[in-house]
Amino acid sequence: QVELVESGGGLVQPGGSLRLSCATSRRTFSTYTMGWFRQGPGKEREFVAGFGRGSVGTYTADSVKGRFSISRNNFENTIYLQMNSLKVEDTAIYYCAASADSVRVRPDYWGQGTQVTVSS
Repeated sequence: QVELVESGGGLVQPGGSLRLSCATSRRTFSTYTMGWFRQGPGKEREFVAGFGRGSVGTYTADSVKGRFSISRNNFENTIYLQMNSLKVEDTAIYYCAASADSVRVRPDYWGQGTQVTVSS
C-alpha cells in the first residue's frame, strides 16, 4: 500500500512563499519516483515538478520554472515543493504523486491533496 501525506498548504498573498511537504514510507520513497501535480479551479490536473526515473535529476513545468523547486530528504522519506513568487494563477489543490515509472508521464498513486490559495 502506498500512502502519500501532503502538508503545508494555505493562504498566501501574491509574491509570497510556501513550502509543501509529502511524507511517505521508506519503502515507497526508495521504490517509486515522486513528484507534484496541481489542479486549479476548472482546470485539468497538471504536472508541476518531479524527480526523474531512479530519482535522478528533476523536472519542472515551464509555468513554474524559476519560482518553484523540488527537493527531498532521504532520512525523513519526504519530498518538498518550495514555491516562491506565488501568483494568483498558482491557486490550486496540490497533489503528491508516486510512480513505478516516470511520475511526470504515468503517476500511479496520489495523495489527498493540499489547498494553496494565492490572494490579496
